[in-house]
Amino acid sequence: MKVAIIGAGSTVFMRNIVRDLLQQPALTSIHIALQDIDSKRLKESQLVAHQIISALKVPAMISVSMDRRDVLHGADVVITMFQVGGYKPSTVVDFDIPKKYGLRQTIADTLGIGGIMRGLRTVPVLVDIAREMRELCPKALLMNYVNPMAILSLAVQRMVPEIQYVGLCHSVQGTAEELAKDLGVEAANLVYTCAGINHMAFYHKFAQRLPDGTTEDLYPLLKMLALEGAVPDGNRVRYEILRKFGYFVTESSEHFSEYTPWFIKRDRPDLIEKFNIPLDEYPRRCERQMADWAEELKRIETQHEIEIKQSREYAASIINSLATGEPSVIYGNVLNKGLIDNLPADCAVEVACLVDHNGVQPVKFGTVHPQLAALIRTNINVQQLTVEALITENPEYIYHAAYLDPHTSAELDLDQIHDLVDDLRLAHGDWLPEFARM
Repeated sequence: MKVAIIGAGSTVFMRNIVRDLLQQPALTSIHIALQDIDSKRLKESQLVAHQIISALKVPAMISVSMDRRDVLHGADVVITMFQVGGYKPSTVVDFDIPKKYGLRQTIADTLGIGGIMRGLRTVPVLVDIAREMRELCPKALLMNYVNPMAILSLAVQRMVPEIQYVGLCHSVQGTAEELAKDLGVEAANLVYTCAGINHMAFYHKFAQRLPDGTTEDLYPLLKMLALEGAVPDGNRVRYEILRKFGYFVTESSEHFSEYTPWFIKRDRPDLIEKFNIPLDEYPRRCERQMADWAEELKRIETQHEIEIKQSREYAASIINSLATGEPSVIYGNVLNKGLIDNLPADCAVEVACLVDHNGVQPVKFGTVHPQLAALIRTNINVQQLTVEALITENPEYIYHAAYLDPHTSAELDLDQIHDLVDDLRLAHGDWLPEFARM
């Protein structure tokens, strides 16, 4: 089996995926093909991959190339993990220009004005990869880890529908583990069902399996924590949503705070303090991650040691099920083809999926609670309009997406939003597709 990793210069993430893959007994002999446009980072990733093979003592093969077509040729699975425009200049631009208008963000990679611009930069690249797959490995599964997940998932499945696709995130399983810690229960005993869109899916059932085989609903305990204010300082936003909407959302408080109009307001510093919202969190996180990786790489190069552990990502589980037929259940981002009845048919939803020899098979969820569907639709509006801009190459839809973004529209008037979009289009320049440039 050949697994192609596009954007392998995202070395920390690549390390986690390769480490997970090679700890699966059925996958120890696979061919992992690494590609990146940055030769230095690709060389670092090659070193890390070989260190993992050495540590695990497995016969896996690693190949590297800066030629994407070469890596895609004959692949069985393609994993994407890149950032168009990088932290600098693009992410910095997405934060700095809105800040001049008084519009503050936390992560800016999924929704909001930052998510819109990131989607415009990224969709053309991912669509090109999907089209090359159609030619070079038409039966391969595209597993995308790149944000903005919902925008990318919708765009690829509409523009290259022939390709097998699933968008992957760790928010569902990651949040479940966090809640287990909050409640003092074993994560391995959790039983839950979840549905919605990426970064705005909700646990409709959240319970634990007891020793006698029965289950105990954990929502009363979660709601008690919320009502008593006994919640982690870094998670106040999501517990507030639980109080007001009745269900717990899958993505972190710093993310979720910028998907709604209620938490980040330039004239309400009391809200920032009350909900402990980390403004400009993503730039800080990028700087910290780069520094940490530099230290880790130095240790790998000098001591030839690498830590071996399992991550919470789904990639290895999916590929193992494809290879062996052993069934597994993951949460994936796919087109809403009758999966969630009260969300639009032409949107990307996050639902449970069965994986085996037959590939990734989404499971019908039915109807999400009406208040949750209403909240989710406010984000879908922005996602659909951004994708419409890309499909039609009509820049007017970019403005429409920004006008309707919950956080942006809560802070700025229509003229301000129009001027902000103009400034961002100009600043991003050639990183944008031609139709979107000023």
